Order: sequence, then structure tokens, then C-alpha cells
Amino acid sequence: MISQEVVAATPREGKFNKNAARRVRVKGKIPAVVYGASEPAVAIEVDPKQIQKILHSEAGHNSIFDLEISGSTAKTKAMIVDWQYEPIKGTLMHIDLKRIALDKTMTVEVPVQLIGIPFGVKNEGGLLDHVLREVSVECLPGDIPSHIDVDVSELKIGDAIRVSDLPHSDKLKFLDEEDATVAHVVAIKEEAAPAEGTTPAEPEVVKKGKTDAAAAPAADAKGAKK
Repeated sequence: MISQEVVAATPREGKFNKNAARRVRVKGKIPAVVYGASEPAVAIEVDPKQIQKILHSEAGHNSIFDLEISGSTAKTKAMIVDWQYEPIKGTLMHIDLKRIALDKTMTVEVPVQLIGIPFGVKNEGGLLDHVLREVSVECLPGDIPSHIDVDVSELKIGDAIRVSDLPHSDKLKFLDEEDATVAHVVAIKEEAAPAEGTTPAEPEVVKKGKTDAAAAPAADAKGAKK
């Protein structure tokens, strides 16, 4: 999905180590690298607020935006392909960007959103199991959907939505197996209660030692000696 966001970036110079990355973060920026489109990789620093805005947008990391690197005369279409968070504070630490050619197809993961409450859940006591939350599609950058909606309201227990049931078009090529399950309604298993007036069976106790079959010859032998 192509957005109107413009991300301003500044080239990084010098050594690219942990100390250098720490100095970038102290300035309120985060280190990044942009590569792809048969051009050299470039180390840059960007504003984490802009990146967070993109990651939390409707299209998320599938957003295609303009990357404007200071010192360069042209903007570059780019996409976030990898990002790292600090595990404790949850702050962005580093991102990888990829240059995008709008006239070339690419492969992306697109979220699947389930719409409605299944008949089997409302009326049959079933449970909706969302198996495949993202699907792989191949398309032009301008045709990347923010998500794929699928109506599950008619599903009964035992019914399933498969990749072949998703809305197909000439612009999207699904790469997952056509019979792969996206979502289905399953029955909730319950343990059968004992019949009224009956006593639950005692659990079988397994004792260590010889079995009855092994103990019998020994008993016969003792009896023979008497």
C-alpha cells in the first residue's frame, strides 16, 4: 500500500559499531540501513516517531513511503522489511529498509481479517479457530492490500475457509497452498458426565512387581514342596 508519508534520513558516517549506534540513539534517532534496487546499501539514521507511525498504520510494515536522504536529489520509494525492539523498554533499536521499484512485482505477507460471528459459534456452541493469520501474495507494490477480509458468519461446525475461498483478483497471486485452512469452526470437546445413580469407576492401579501370570508358577512351586 502506497502512503503519503515522507521519511527524512541522514547518512551515517564513520564506524558502524555499538558505540556509534548508541550515539545515534542519544540524539533521538535510530540507526538504519537501506538497500535494494541494484544500488549500494547506505547506512542512515531516521526519526523513530515516523517509523512507529508507519508500523502502527493500517498497512503497517507493508506501507510504501518516500525516503528522502539529505544530500540526495531524488526521493526513493522504500518499505520497512525488518525492525528490532529493545526487549525491556520496547523502544525501536534498528530498522532495515528496502528500495522499491513500483513496476516490479514483490512478495509480501498480508493479514487476514475475519468478519462476523460464525453460525456454528452463535447457535451450535462451536469455537472459531483462526489458523492462517497472514497469507503470502505476489503483486505490484501499488496493489498491496492493507488486509484481506473474509466473511465467516455462515460457517457451521466442521466448515472451513481455505485460501481458495479468499477474494482472488488478477492483481494478486496467492502463494500459499489453495487448500490451506485459513479458519474453521470446531466443536468444543466435553468430558462425558457419569450417568445418574452410578458410581464413577475407580482408576486402575498398576503395581510394580511380577504379574499374576509370572507369580502363578512360583506359587505352584511352593505348594509342591509341602
